[in-house]
Amino acid sequence: MTHNEGMAQVTELHVNGTRRRVSASPERSLLSVLRDDLDLTGAKYGCGEGQCGACTVLLDGQAVRSCITHVSAAAGKRITTIEGLESAGALHPLQEAFLETGAMQCGYCTSGMILSGVSLLGQNASPTDAEIVHAMQGNICRCGTYPRIVAAVRLAALHQKTMRRAS
Repeated sequence: MTHNEGMAQVTELHVNGTRRRVSASPERSLLSVLRDDLDLTGAKYGCGEGQCGACTVLLDGQAVRSCITHVSAAAGKRITTIEGLESAGALHPLQEAFLETGAMQCGYCTSGMILSGVSLLGQNASPTDAEIVHAMQGNICRCGTYPRIVAAVRLAALHQKTMRRAS
């Protein structure tokens, strides 16, 4: 065992547009740092193995499973959690679409679903239903609201397209 192994190290994270300093072992999960150290509890602990998607956050716009992402891998990248999606007091179009379509029931998977959808819409502004289903495959909804989730992503894509035309 080396001298530094297991010792906490100070890391600066760029979370939701703000630089935050944390003292954490580099191997600690990003999920535990977000929830336990930064009090950002929107990302949920589900399976702990990166299979269910409840812990999804964005790293530089890409959906990642924070339960299997070491905090050291997030250093220097833009981390976006569900708490960081609103802008000037307005919900993100996909958050609005989830409300409009009734895409959430218990709410446990919702933040991961929304962040996976935001990642997709950042890469593909007009996804087909098949592309939405493919992009959302890593997110499990125990309530089974998948058709409404697909409808919400489709609706958000339309809202974003309308907003781009208006500006």
